[in-house]
Amino acid sequence: MNKISDKQLNLDKRYLEMAKIWSENSYCERRKVGALIIKDKMIISDGYNGTPSGFENLCEDENNKTKAYVLHAEANAITKVAKSNNSSDSSTLYVTTSPCLECAKLIIQAGIIRVVFTERYRLDEGVKLLERANIEIVHVG
Repeated sequence: MNKISDKQLNLDKRYLEMAKIWSENSYCERRKVGALIIKDKMIISDGYNGTPSGFENLCEDENNKTKAYVLHAEANAITKVAKSNNSSDSSTLYVTTSPCLECAKLIIQAGIIRVVFTERYRLDEGVKLLERANIEIVHVG
């Protein structure tokens, strides 16, 4: 991992705080996750975990298990930028929880070059895949 400047660390913390605030839009009960995609110091996309557009806003089933079709915050942010005129190539993803394996694949394909997160997800395969793809990973605890 590279040593990041105090200025960059402060900026990272601010964007993570914004992602945390954005996560509060999620209807999920078990875990609320927020994500921002930043390029050239501009927010080009945002997302939070939840059900697909047009579905009921219930993320968990009657046994409190997350429904299989719930989208992660990173996936929502990446698909949202794909529908816009922006490009996520060479951008930074700020997310409140480290990416899972499926989201890591999307991050790589979206051209995101840096991922900053606060909380570690229980599985670390996503972070390992991002490291293998030479994407900069920053954990701000």
